[in-house]
Amino acid sequence: MIARDLGTALQLLLPHRLLSTIVRLATHWRFGPWKRLLIALIRRAYRIDLSDAADPDTDSYPSFNAFFTRALKPDARPLDSDPLALACPADGAISQIGRLHGGRIVQAKGMDYSLAELLGSESEAARFEGGGFATIYLSPRDYHRVHVPLAGRLTHTIHVPGRLFSVAPWTVESIPRLFARNERLAMFFETDQGPLAVVMVGAIFVSSIETVFDGTITPPYGRTIVRRELPIAREFGKGFELARFNMGSTVILVTAAGHPGWDPALVEAAKVRMGQRMTMAAGE
Repeated sequence: MIARDLGTALQLLLPHRLLSTIVRLATHWRFGPWKRLLIALIRRAYRIDLSDAADPDTDSYPSFNAFFTRALKPDARPLDSDPLALACPADGAISQIGRLHGGRIVQAKGMDYSLAELLGSESEAARFEGGGFATIYLSPRDYHRVHVPLAGRLTHTIHVPGRLFSVAPWTVESIPRLFARNERLAMFFETDQGPLAVVMVGAIFVSSIETVFDGTITPPYGRTIVRRELPIAREFGKGFELARFNMGSTVILVTAAGHPGWDPALVEAAKVRMGQRMTMAAGE
């Protein structure tokens, strides 16, 4: 308990953005011996399996970040075929999952935060009244590209500036409103089952977010909330690549009341893989 309290206090005092900038430079450095050392250390520490990587040769990656955001073999993540069910957007573990109650999302036992805070907009939050949420934590051993959970039209994004606390389980259980305080990018889709939001939450050392439609979003880090309307809504098929973390973090799905309920097998700490079914089909 004392160690956790000290760790939490340190999280509050650390210069998050400075440290994240240093790590970004280190992980993008193309100096061969440095890159190979970082890859070897992370592979050993997290027992990373490269059997499903499109390119398992670590020497072929120009930087550690290129290795970390590596593509997978085309058949490595079978996509759920039910057009009415949400597919998991990323590899990871369920942090929390459930229904929205009074516009609030459960962060951890005894802790919650408001959806309006997370999305940076009261009006956007109101569109999801009666819906659900799923928080997925990506560890360093996971695949770090994020995919579209349900076919739809991407209409706009909201970039919310903030801190860069760690999103490791112990900090999620210690720092109030953590996901609503960290820098994040919310992407909004219109689907046949109503609105859907995919929120990418940055974290210390792993704060860089890149999308397939706008390139690198952070850094630079924001100072004000920025809403961006896409001039023409972009169609995305289920399972299409959407974005990636340069390093890893957390993805939060927010569904509207019209979406079916979550698969009951998805409970706290359950391991998930990109493409697997997350919800029951409509009518079940």
